[in-house]
Amino acid sequence: MNKLQAMEVFVQVVDAGGFTRAAENMQIPKATVSTLVQGLETALSVKLLHRTTRQINVTADGAAYYERCLRILADVREAEESLSRTRLSPSGRLRVDAPTGLASDVLMPALPAFFDRYPDIVLELGCSDRPVDLIEEGVDCAVRGGALDDSTLIARRIGVINFVTCAAPAYLARFGTPQHPRELERHRCVNYFSSKTGKTFDWNFTRDGERVQLPMPGLIALNDSNAYVQAGLAGLGVVQMTDFALLPLIRDGRMVPILDDWATDPLPIHVVYPQNRHLSAKVRVFVEWVSDLFASHPGMRVKAPPGQALPSLESAA
Repeated sequence: MNKLQAMEVFVQVVDAGGFTRAAENMQIPKATVSTLVQGLETALSVKLLHRTTRQINVTADGAAYYERCLRILADVREAEESLSRTRLSPSGRLRVDAPTGLASDVLMPALPAFFDRYPDIVLELGCSDRPVDLIEEGVDCAVRGGALDDSTLIARRIGVINFVTCAAPAYLARFGTPQHPRELERHRCVNYFSSKTGKTFDWNFTRDGERVQLPMPGLIALNDSNAYVQAGLAGLGVVQMTDFALLPLIRDGRMVPILDDWATDPLPIHVVYPQNRHLSAKVRVFVEWVSDLFASHPGMRVKAPPGQALPSLESAA
C-alpha cells in the first residue's frame, strides 16, 4: 500500500463526507478509495470511520489521525514544491468557481494571458451564481461577491464591484425616465433573487447624504446574471447591474443609464479557499493572478460617494 496515497484518500473521504464524492473529486474508482482506507485501518489496527448505508462518521482515532495526515501531506507537498519550483511551472487540475458575470466579462478575456504564463495548469472553471461548498464539491478556490458567511474559509479581498441603473430605450420611451429612486416604485424593475435563500434583493441609492433602500416592483425576478442582462435588453424593466456588464451596452446605445447622479453601494469581492490546508503552487499562482487582474481592472475601482463607508471586511470569511 502507498501510505501517502492512502492518507490523501482518507483526508478526501473525511472532507467530502463519503467515498463516492471523494472518488469523484480525485477521479479514481470508488473501489480504490474503499480499499486504501481499509488498508490504513488494517495497518493501524484502529477503526478510522464508522460506516452506515447513508453516511460516514469519523471516529475519535480517525479525527486525530486526520489532523496528523493534513500536516504530513502539507509538509510533503511543500518539500516537493520547494525543490521543483525553480525548474517546473505549477501544473495539474485546478478547480475554480466564480459568478457567471465575473467569469464571462472579466476572467474569460484575461485567461489567455494566464495560460501563457502557466501552460501546465488545466483549469476547470465552474460558472454559476449559486454558492458552492468548496470542500464537498472539490473546489480549490472561488471568487465571491458580497458578505462572507463561511468561517471555514480564508478570504482575500481583491476588489469591489460597482453598479449602474439603466433601461432599454424602448422601455423608457414607453414608461418615461424616473428622476428619483422612489419613482421606480411606479415602474417595472427586473429583480434579482438569491440562489441560496430565495430572497429578492432590495435596491439602494445614495446622494448628498440622502439614502434610499427599497424593494422594487417587477414582473420578473432572476438568479442568473446573464439572463438578468438579457431581460433588461428585452425591455422587461429597469435593471441595476454591474457596470462592467452594462457599460458596453450603454456605449452602443442598447441600454440607457438613469439616476446616474445617485450612487449605489459597491460590493466587495474576495477570493476564498479552505483553511488548514496547504496552499498548493497552482492555487497560489491563481490567487495572485486574479488579485492582480482585479486590482488593475477599471470596473473594480471604488466609487463610493464622500462620507459613505464601504462594508466592513474581515481577513477570513
